[in-house]
Amino acid sequence: MAHKISDVCVNCGSCVPDCPAEAISEKDGSHAIDPDKCTDCGACVSACPTEAISAG
Repeated sequence: MAHKISDVCVNCGSCVPDCPAEAISEKDGSHAIDPDKCTDCGACVSACPTEAISAG
């Protein structure tokens, strides 16, 4: 199950370079994880300073 980014996200982009699957992108001023690309590795979770990312 893909990880998800909650409303706690401050749109800093810290998670983007840590995603080996390039599943995180910015659209309309917020970041989102593409569930079709997410490999559920969890690298983004530790990169998030606001703990806005969790397992789906």
